[in-house]
Amino acid sequence: MHAPHLTTTPVTAELLRGALDLEDTGRGVLPHRLPARARAQNTDPQLAMAEAQPSGVRLCLRTGATVIELDTVPTKRIYPGLPPRPDGVYELLVDGRPTTRATVAGGDTLTIDAATGGFEHRPGPVGTARFTDLPDRVKDVEIWLPHDETTELVALRADAPVEPVPDRGRRVWLHHGSSISHGSDTDGPTGTWPAVAAARASAELVNLGLGGSALLDPFTARAMRDTEADLISVKVGINLVNTDLMRMRALTPAVHGFLDTLREGHPTTPLLVVSPILCPIHEDTPGPCAFDTDALRTGEKRFRATGDPEERSAGKLTLTAIREELARIVRQRSAEDPNLGYLDGRELYGEADFAELPLPDELHPDTAAHRRIGERFAELAFGGRGLFSTGSA
Repeated sequence: MHAPHLTTTPVTAELLRGALDLEDTGRGVLPHRLPARARAQNTDPQLAMAEAQPSGVRLCLRTGATVIELDTVPTKRIYPGLPPRPDGVYELLVDGRPTTRATVAGGDTLTIDAATGGFEHRPGPVGTARFTDLPDRVKDVEIWLPHDETTELVALRADAPVEPVPDRGRRVWLHHGSSISHGSDTDGPTGTWPAVAAARASAELVNLGLGGSALLDPFTARAMRDTEADLISVKVGINLVNTDLMRMRALTPAVHGFLDTLREGHPTTPLLVVSPILCPIHEDTPGPCAFDTDALRTGEKRFRATGDPEERSAGKLTLTAIREELARIVRQRSAEDPNLGYLDGRELYGEADFAELPLPDELHPDTAAHRRIGERFAELAFGGRGLFSTGSA
């Protein structure tokens, strides 16, 4: 049997969903989830790494191909002293149904010292994700890129012509959040809670979940302001606590400013403010958050809160304090903004959920918890009289 003849199709923005920018790297193209102007205003390597990890970014192709190959350069993260991270997962969907998975070996490496935050980047070879035995008919194919592995796209090949999937008339949902929205410890890109919710609600997801970086940055607000969207949600709180970034005095105007900026570009778009899910280590204990060094010595990753609960009276933030203030701000603003809503994150994941599906590292949900959060969000935001419901007033 002869190998099929594969034709190369350039990877262009028209074939991608979920990215706000596409950078020519010389080797290929790198999807970004923040535009160049925002990236130029950032000096934090954590955010630079997070926004270049393509959570929610997918190739959307209409094709009769039975074989598709995607050459990429992934960036593998190495944490000395911890077990090797699994390779990032590429998930292929046919007409919206999960069909197969692939991984890509090789690629660049980024060695990160968990104790100091120092890092070393080394270039590596191109690898290939290969998908075969696809249905022999014209179909819509989505290839979801690894949610937590920076991925340069080098070449796309198929044994039949490839074109962009036409607009399917779905509402575009623009979401911003922390590593939990980014995907944290779920096992694949369609398993992040925003991807789960978007699939159940038939929404086109643009996921600005940025690990460690939901910090009310003005450049993120401006990027969202300038992005077309039919629905917007902002899930904020956990990173403000675990970075110990600000006090209550700064939080209130920062939230107002972030929402004001969003409203400049989206004056009447349904806008949902979501407070943190339950995280016992930070409910009443401020940050900063730190690695549990005893756990690191045994090769485990766990986090602990290092702040003093007595300091809340001085304005240090806890999740309890942030939920109270977010709810108050939304109540105040919604008197003049009927398209603004609030969702308590503990309705997505609360005490009963923690008892059944605990956070493995004390901070991040696992795959099963992501699915539950996504299903709950779809029900509470998109269903019934939720703010995103098509029947909502």
